[in-house]
Amino acid sequence: MSAPLIVSIPHSLGRDEAMRRLKTGLSRATANLPVMSVEEERWDDNRMSFRVRALGQVAAGHVDVEDSHVRVEVTLPWLLQRFAEVAQAAIRKRGQLLLTKR
Repeated sequence: MSAPLIVSIPHSLGRDEAMRRLKTGLSRATANLPVMSVEEERWDDNRMSFRVRALGQVAAGHVDVEDSHVRVEVTLPWLLQRFAEVAQAAIRKRGQLLLTKR
């Protein structure tokens, strides 16, 4: 098993607003990526557990929403490890877009 990919995204929205935005954000984010689909998304308090499929491979992880940051942890299957840096940058960019004050 590979080491998890971890991304921390700061925000100034507060926990409740960040969670509200993220609850609709995963499905919207993957809608623009035809090679990726959400297989499971489950919320338990401020933690979302998820499983996504990309290029025929399944990646699973969780998102912890805090007052000042969101921490994303995802374990990529070995076939997707070569895309870890790209995935990390994409997660950070999408997260910042969702969590930017409007």
